[in-house]
Amino acid sequence: MDSLNNSAAVRRFRPRLLPAVATVAGIALFVAAGQWQHRRMVEKEALRSQFDAASAAAPAALPPDATDWTAWRYRPLNISGSFDAARQIFIDNKVEDGHAGYHVVTPLLMNDGRVVLVDRGWIAVGETRTRIPAATPPVGAVTVRGRLNIPTPNYIELTHDAPAGAVWQNLDPARFSAASGLSVLPIVVEQTAPIEADDKLVRNWPAPDFGIERHRIYMVQWYLFAATAAGLWLFFNLRRARPEQPQ
Repeated sequence: MDSLNNSAAVRRFRPRLLPAVATVAGIALFVAAGQWQHRRMVEKEALRSQFDAASAAAPAALPPDATDWTAWRYRPLNISGSFDAARQIFIDNKVEDGHAGYHVVTPLLMNDGRVVLVDRGWIAVGETRTRIPAATPPVGAVTVRGRLNIPTPNYIELTHDAPAGAVWQNLDPARFSAASGLSVLPIVVEQTAPIEADDKLVRNWPAPDFGIERHRIYMVQWYLFAATAAGLWLFFNLRRARPEQPQ
């Protein structure tokens, strides 16, 4: 009797072609998506390690001939020069502790002749937006302590017109160079310490969100989808293969 049942089960385990092909294709797609998320997670972990190493490094001067600034991103810096107050701009729509304000960005004419934009910190909006708050930079020779960052070239603006006036929507070194006539480096130095004791600017530069956990969660989800698809396919086909009980 056992041999008859086994032979019946074998005869009836004949998966249909179309569901089988669809299941295999689905599993392959889910696994590929999970592998992509895994690669992205590993890349973000490498970026996090780079950030930790850069943040822990001793302050340095800007390299004189750097072409790839990504290797210097988040490095602590000490740079010397004088601020160009006449070309200072305010980056709008910056929020600090629930309050609206600006980031104050001032070009620094460095002692070696180069020009770099310094994000000096955050300041709250005034009573009305028609009046820009006072944020006069220090006069004369200064040394700025900060960290190097690279402004994102991917931003959205409601108009394609060139920025006019002191209030800008986004920080773009290339657009600043075109508008101001100053050739600035394609980076920004985020100032981390005040130069003057009565400086009222807020400097809160949080660590970037690398999204490592998000990629890990998505990776696990895609692998679970693959396992679920395989399990359901086996479940329904094994049910079809189950022999009928004799009356």
